[in-house]
Amino acid sequence: AHVELNTITYNAALSACAKGGQWDQALRLLVEMASTRGELNTITYAAAVSACAKGRLWDHVLRLLAEMASAHVGLDTITYNA
Repeated sequence: AHVELNTITYNAALSACAKGGQWDQALRLLVEMASTRGELNTITYAAAVSACAKGRLWDHVLRLLAEMASAHVGLDTITYNA
């Protein structure tokens, strides 16, 4: 069966990476999603932030938060608590 790659499927994969501590894979998915015109939203960034936070990659966390702000993606309590 063919799975359509869209914002929902990417977000699910990013969330799985975050839960599994796979920050490197999460960042690769984020780049892939951005390059395939996927819509990066609050859920997308929160999962990536969570994955990086679990890996203690604070520079990546700060970069993602700054990227969210520059892209006008809403920062919410879920993102800050990730």
